[in-house]
Amino acid sequence: EIMTLSPGGRLYKALVETRKASVVDDFNYVGHDPGFAMFLAQVPDKDPIDAAREAMLRTIENVKAQPITSEELDRVRAKALKAIEQTINDPQRLGVALSGSIAAGDWRLFFLRRDRWRMLKPADVDRVAAAYFKPANRTAGAFIPDPKPDRSPVPPVADVAAMVKDYKGDPAVAAGEAFDATPANLDARTQRLTLANGMKVALLPKKTRGATVHFSLRLHYGDAASIAGKAAEAQLTAGMLMRGTSRHSRQEIEDLLDRMRASLSIGGGQTSATASGQTVRANLGPTLDLVAEILRQPSFPAAELETLRRADIAGLDQGRSDPRSIAIRTLNRYDNPYPRGDDRYTPTFDEEIGDLQAPDVEALKRFYSQFYGASAAEIGIVGDFDPAEVKSQLERLLGSWSAQASFTRVPRPLAVKRPVAIPIETPDKANAFLTAQTSFAMNDKDADYPAILLADYMFGGSTNSRLWNRIRQKDGLSYGIGTSLRPSSFEPNTTLSISAIFAPENVSRLRSGVQEEVERVVRDGFSEREVADAKRALLQERRLARSRDAALAAALTEQAYVGRTFAYSGEVDQAIEALTPEQVTDAFRRRLKADAFAFVFAGDFAKTKK
Repeated sequence: EIMTLSPGGRLYKALVETRKASVVDDFNYVGHDPGFAMFLAQVPDKDPIDAAREAMLRTIENVKAQPITSEELDRVRAKALKAIEQTINDPQRLGVALSGSIAAGDWRLFFLRRDRWRMLKPADVDRVAAAYFKPANRTAGAFIPDPKPDRSPVPPVADVAAMVKDYKGDPAVAAGEAFDATPANLDARTQRLTLANGMKVALLPKKTRGATVHFSLRLHYGDAASIAGKAAEAQLTAGMLMRGTSRHSRQEIEDLLDRMRASLSIGGGQTSATASGQTVRANLGPTLDLVAEILRQPSFPAAELETLRRADIAGLDQGRSDPRSIAIRTLNRYDNPYPRGDDRYTPTFDEEIGDLQAPDVEALKRFYSQFYGASAAEIGIVGDFDPAEVKSQLERLLGSWSAQASFTRVPRPLAVKRPVAIPIETPDKANAFLTAQTSFAMNDKDADYPAILLADYMFGGSTNSRLWNRIRQKDGLSYGIGTSLRPSSFEPNTTLSISAIFAPENVSRLRSGVQEEVERVVRDGFSEREVADAKRALLQERRLARSRDAALAAALTEQAYVGRTFAYSGEVDQAIEALTPEQVTDAFRRRLKADAFAFVFAGDFAKTKK
């Protein structure tokens, strides 16, 4: 207001009195969260706008050289206190003002602002102006009206009744069959076979709505030694597959997929590549032809490699300041026993960017030639298709494709992280991120697995879990919190992770709350009702997952890899159903300890200490 007050304000004198503008005004947003101050100047149509802009910016950002005077402050203070007094004397206005203060945190804030106006000194205004009214914190814009605007026409109001009066839609889509996706029914319907080169195939034909078909394919390659140091080549090779083949460009591939009403996603890491998607029965054959072409005939266009490389590096650069990315990478690196280049090693941002900058097209071609093939691969297909036709087509497309290098799974033995709390400063980030992890000797064949699966669901794996109800609902410390249980299907190596998004000032209470909830389970256990409700909800989620064709295709691929059928899923269901509260609590107590977690917190914690 010192700037825009009429007629004594600085902007008024600098713009209106000098005829550079006809009107000056301001708008200052005051709320719970940090806001903004806006200054406005109206310039007559025929007058130059540059002079007004320069005078406005010079005046606003010149407080340091021309400090606020007591006379200027007293003038706007008197107006502000008069307005506050008038508000207090008007019950309706006072009610509205107090409701705004309540929304901001407390009704007394209204009176606290009045008292602060009384105590305000010119030096206070100078300090704030110097901190915020400067070029680095400024956004300047101008609206310049067009005397003869070329306006778009206003569309007439549609007469919906007339539009749909004689409408006749397409014929009804195929409704699909009523298929009860129990483990026994799924296994009875699934056809499993092995191609000539060793590729494993699982086909689950069934009538689906719209005659849709989902598929999931995974190629494995290399071993711990041969793949070492090739993470960038693996990532870029997989990323290049859909960017051109010997027969089709990237755009042509996209056009073909659209015409076939198909979707396809291909990705990969240091030891495997994946392809998943969906189409309809009539186009499954052409879609599989295209997938095989993409996998077997990539052209690796140099221009596309540079585009992909820039995008991947840009994503990593953004992650340098992202609390979530920083926290997860830091935790993965902490107590990691593997050397740089190993598939199980986690690189720094700089290391990963440096690795991505190195490979050229020839390096990717060498990697592809050495490692890609379908002899160590699995594919699962679910939906409306002819199994005999698909078997024949897969044998023709992939049955003779083998890699030069053999595949041996990289083992992942248990590596327990020492308990720790690592804070990381990420300046100017409104939200902070927590990630925590503990590991223990168990795989998904262990007798404790069903109990730990249910315990995780109750502890943090659902929106009715202990952590969710305590940290988010009751204490209001986090915008979202949950756990993730990752058991190995091979080595006795299971990890339970916790993640949460929260305001930086809540970091201490959040960590204490998480540890207290672990201790509460260890001390008091899970109640009979809690276990009964969780069993019902978890088993329902597992049944729903088995009814989704995309999830089924992925499950068939994983089963082929680890050597299982849906009978295993049914056994886990039965074990969950039979669990007692005592069994679940006992498994939790033996496997999880409150003081065994490694925590990483990333956020702007320094700001909360000021």
